[in-house]
Amino acid sequence: MNELVSRVADKVGLAPDVAEKAIGMMLGFLQREADDAAVAKMIAAIPGAPELVAKFNGEGAGGGGLLGSLMASFGGGVMALGQQLMSQGLGMGEITTLAKETMAVARENAGDETVDQVVGSVPGLSQFV
Repeated sequence: MNELVSRVADKVGLAPDVAEKAIGMMLGFLQREADDAAVAKMIAAIPGAPELVAKFNGEGAGGGGLLGSLMASFGGGVMALGQQLMSQGLGMGEITTLAKETMAVARENAGDETVDQVVGSVPGLSQFV
């Protein structure tokens, strides 16, 4: 298990397999929604992140029943990601901690400027990280 997964699992209080999937889903979401150059640089800089994105990218996309389908059809962004993570058993507090800790690791590896570009390019993301 890589450092990112271990750190997030410990900080959030999740089983490592759940943390791995949640991080992969979140990074996959960012890969689809954020500034292409900035997110590519960020993901490449985090050890193990490219593999997580490859493994879980698209997992749960459009999931979450009727609400998830509605959000996905309206380009649900951050709210759709939240619904997908909730469908994996995470609560709002866990999702917020997951996002903050993942972005903290991203800042350590990719730098503040790159992560700020990623966060700033996704509407509504800044309030969660």
